[in-house]
Amino acid sequence: MATVAATSRARCLLPFRRRAPRPPLPFPSPIARAATHRRGVRMASSEASASAPLSTTIEVPGAAAPVVVVAAPGLPEADFRNALDSSLFKQWLSNLQSEKGVLTYGRLNLTRVLIQGVDMFGKRVGFLKFKADIIDEETKTKVPGIVFARGPAVAVLILLESNGQTYAVLTEQVRVPIGKFVLELPAGMLDDEKGDFVGTAVREVEEETGIKLNLEDMVDLTALLNPATGGRILPSPGGCDEEIGLFLYRGRVDEETIRSLQGKETGLRDHGELIKLRVVPYSQLWRSTADAKALCAIALYEMAKREGLLPSCPPSANL
Repeated sequence: MATVAATSRARCLLPFRRRAPRPPLPFPSPIARAATHRRGVRMASSEASASAPLSTTIEVPGAAAPVVVVAAPGLPEADFRNALDSSLFKQWLSNLQSEKGVLTYGRLNLTRVLIQGVDMFGKRVGFLKFKADIIDEETKTKVPGIVFARGPAVAVLILLESNGQTYAVLTEQVRVPIGKFVLELPAGMLDDEKGDFVGTAVREVEEETGIKLNLEDMVDLTALLNPATGGRILPSPGGCDEEIGLFLYRGRVDEETIRSLQGKETGLRDHGELIKLRVVPYSQLWRSTADAKALCAIALYEMAKREGLLPSCPPSANL
């Protein structure tokens, strides 16, 4: 049985031509080579679909051998190709070779990746689900490697001062994955590969709250972290690659502005966003929400304020 299984797996792989050793090329050249390999992605016939799924191999620096990438049964060929080309997958491969990367120290080895699911946001891959076989070479055991890739995101802590009281502006919206309405900071995903965190933060605030913020008034709270952290927070690294940039906006407004924001319905309705604004006293924010973004932002804001790292508050807010 083991011989039959090994033979079936061997038929799934693209031929690999041995080449003479040469100096390693800088990343992301292996990605370019992976794209070349993609032209040979094998499409299983109807008779052999059970034993010959879509597959290819890619060369990843630090891996002991070419890495096999396989499509889960039923995954369309277009989704498989999109997954290989996506910035989400390429960034994950790059992370493996970073300063603290999984493959950097030689003990762990990547042997196989199973692409399980792809969700397209228009023409780009929005969500990617895959399973990576990471082997501990000392113990020969697998390290848990189920990955939900969604990429970077931003969130903004908006603090408005009015008549000596400071308020935080939150959004209340449905979050289907937990089956509840959630009170949270205005937030959103980066929708391009340029890494424009601050621009995305301003745009998401305007879309979710209707508030127009000035770029120059934004303070990147996560940039105050030690550079070794990457300058972003990781809310769930045990299963998700999401990294979040947290920003602070402060302004002074009159009481009428506070009243007009309370309960205001906002969001992009054609995108299914059903959002209501909630304005709460900042002193009560830490007890008002279970949103990890808000709680992390409070901690960063308070520590930065204590150490005198924040610029002075703008005189007024043009909302």
